[in-house]
Amino acid sequence: MARRAEFYYDGTYYRKRVKLKSGVWKDVRAKSKEELRKKLYDLETAQRMGIVLDDKTTVAELAAQWFNNRKDKWSYSRKEDYVNAINVHICPYIGGMLVKEVKPEHCQMVLSKMAHLSNSMQSKTVTTLKQIFECAEENGLIFRSPCSKLKAAGERSKEKTPLTPEQSKALLEATKGTRAYLFIMLGLYAGLRREEICGLRWVDVDLTGNPPHLTVNNAVRFEGTKAVFPSPLKTKAAHRTIPLPAALAAALAEEKKQTKSVFVVPSANGGVATPQSVRNLMKIVDRRRASNVVSLNQEDQKQPRGPKIKRTLDFKVTPHLLRHTYLTRLCESGLDVKKCQYLAGHADIKVTLGIYCHVTNNRPEQLIEAVEKAFTG
Repeated sequence: MARRAEFYYDGTYYRKRVKLKSGVWKDVRAKSKEELRKKLYDLETAQRMGIVLDDKTTVAELAAQWFNNRKDKWSYSRKEDYVNAINVHICPYIGGMLVKEVKPEHCQMVLSKMAHLSNSMQSKTVTTLKQIFECAEENGLIFRSPCSKLKAAGERSKEKTPLTPEQSKALLEATKGTRAYLFIMLGLYAGLRREEICGLRWVDVDLTGNPPHLTVNNAVRFEGTKAVFPSPLKTKAAHRTIPLPAALAAALAEEKKQTKSVFVVPSANGGVATPQSVRNLMKIVDRRRASNVVSLNQEDQKQPRGPKIKRTLDFKVTPHLLRHTYLTRLCESGLDVKKCQYLAGHADIKVTLGIYCHVTNNRPEQLIEAVEKAFTG
């Protein structure tokens, strides 16, 4: 008597029907025996661990299981992105649908509801959708993901323009002697992220080294109005040692003489800086913008004591703009791109190349010689 085949082959796929714990029969398919064996093993493991995924699983149920089984390996900000995408943009529209019933047009409808939002926000939702339905595909709930061809639209963020050397100088002169000065210096001369500046301690700074340098060991995680310290860095690449330019080393040495806090840029009470602390520091900068004040006399009346604020800045400053300016200067200096990547703390060199290195040698006066040579023979 001939031995029964392990799997049924219909000319395109290998298939096998299995009975789930719920009593429902499930048809598992794959293009090779090896792939089908893996799917069957994953399905058996999932059932043994109590992960109930069957033909009646809804998008909301799958999204919840997908998120809960992976959340421990994500950063706080990444988890917030996924939660927002699932709760605000996905589940209100297709959360109640059975996973097997979702078609590409349903996924496109989710995206159409976000037409007024930025490309960045849409991209996060598309990424979330794709990962959820890839999970469904891997677990045999569906044969093909309905959002594999889904693409984000929306307006892309405008390209950030770094501060010019003149603007950087004006910014430092305007904030010297204020609590914002060292924050500005660490952004402009070390390229630290906002969370890295707030998490920097004096034990991370070596002013006697040759050259003086600081090491990024920790960051602060902002949760609403609270600051959690210590918190993991954004990526492993964020752990780096940065040499200090003379101006920054001198500013740090001066601050170290008078501070009692363990943090380089603390809150007003000497503890770890909170989101409000950072906003207060940026307000110090903002008050020095002439274009930000409707009535100079009215603003001055709010500060009867101390010298009047000189409003010498005509540009807006954000913490990320300081870092952007630092990295742009590195690229413009001709520093090797791998070294730029290291100092930036980027895990992927494409980020360094795509965002910053386009500024290098791309101005008309820098390109004209090569263009002339190309067309004069």
